[in-house]
Amino acid sequence: MLKHFAPEWYRVAEKMQPGHMPFTIASVVSVSFLSTARRKGVQLLAAAGMVFAAGSPALAQTEVIWWHAMTGELGKQLEKLATDFNATQKEFRVVPVHKGSYTETVTAAIFAFRSRNQPAIVQVNEIATATMMAAKGATYPVYELMRDQSEQFFPSGYLPAITGYYTDASGNMLSFPFNASTPILYYNKDQFRAAGLDPEKPPKTWPELGAAAQRLRANGVACGFTTHWPSWVNIENFSAFHNIPMATQSNGMTGLGAELTINNPLVVRHIAQLAEWQKTKVYDYGGRATAAEPRFQSGDCGIFLGSSATRADINAKSKFEVGYGRLSYWPDAEGAPQNTIIGGATLWVLRDRPREEYKGVAKFFAYLSQPEVQAAWHQRTGYLPITRASYDLSRSQGFYDKTPGASIAIEQMTDKPPTENSKGLRLGSFTLIRSAIEDELEQAFSGKKPPQEAMDSAVERGNRLLRQFERANP
Repeated sequence: MLKHFAPEWYRVAEKMQPGHMPFTIASVVSVSFLSTARRKGVQLLAAAGMVFAAGSPALAQTEVIWWHAMTGELGKQLEKLATDFNATQKEFRVVPVHKGSYTETVTAAIFAFRSRNQPAIVQVNEIATATMMAAKGATYPVYELMRDQSEQFFPSGYLPAITGYYTDASGNMLSFPFNASTPILYYNKDQFRAAGLDPEKPPKTWPELGAAAQRLRANGVACGFTTHWPSWVNIENFSAFHNIPMATQSNGMTGLGAELTINNPLVVRHIAQLAEWQKTKVYDYGGRATAAEPRFQSGDCGIFLGSSATRADINAKSKFEVGYGRLSYWPDAEGAPQNTIIGGATLWVLRDRPREEYKGVAKFFAYLSQPEVQAAWHQRTGYLPITRASYDLSRSQGFYDKTPGASIAIEQMTDKPPTENSKGLRLGSFTLIRSAIEDELEQAFSGKKPPQEAMDSAVERGNRLLRQFERANP
């Protein structure tokens, strides 16, 4: 495991600045964490040992340790899942342990592996899938786990747009989808009314969005629209929604030799339009990660393109009526709109734990797959349901009628079957690649580079990282 993982995650720490990782709900490792981890490996291993000491054989139940990266209300809801599962039976006890950000959580598992104190379950963000797959022998594929433990498991019941990230070339599920989101459009209905726009008619296309944002600016709104996670929204999901590849080899799904293709005419045209709008604040770049979110919540920007999982937070912090719509698309692009792709994380099972623990992991995953459990998680957190049954249950319960905007994300992802271009991404070192892409986007938005040059540079830098990953994982 260390052979495949350690160089990758050390490079993340060395080359990233905080705030450059995805997914709506994803955090990042700070450089100081891993540098400290290198110097103080003994302390890390000791801490890991203490965690597992808590699960000593003195207890009648078999403990299943679950390392995760969720905090706040989401962390509480995660703990509730474990508590509720534990109450359904007496043989196993799932113990959630918060280990920091996504990268910190995986890195802690790597260090724990050295002393064979790794957890049975670790939460990993979706863009690290290629890295996890490359750690051959360290992970226990979910489809094998459920088969070996004779637990009922029906992959066909899971939503393909979500599971596509986590399956191999044969369609076998490698990890268990857990928290998933996708970008949608939010808009300030009060500002729409004041600008003479129809508050019940969200813009559908990029020309419509641009026109609405121009009306908002003319009416005194400081910023027409903004986005968070720039690469996730404007490159990764843009490509999927327009049914164009982001990389060769089915976006890396079919091999490690993939090369980026994001300097194609449609992406360059899109970035050029954003750069043009930037000049008059019709579009205003809001920074990386979640930095732009407060600008919409405060009313500074009238439209926001961001994660469906921020819906509850936006509603809680916005003092205006919020409207919802689907991600925008260019109407003259053939095949658009297709489907968006996810951000979030999945649960990987690590090998070399006692056999009895795997029986508990399988039962826990079967529990998480129940429609009632999935529907409750979906409704409480704003994450997408991972099965069609849990979506149908939420609908029959009237959740979408009572909760405006809650159904948009799932409909946007499931209206069309995913294609090779919209199934997801599986690119090694993608955390670093995303950072390089966002470097170049900032160059384009600031006018320091023409959009074509910026995207050419993003492709060149990203491909270098892909080749490094390929050489490290023959």
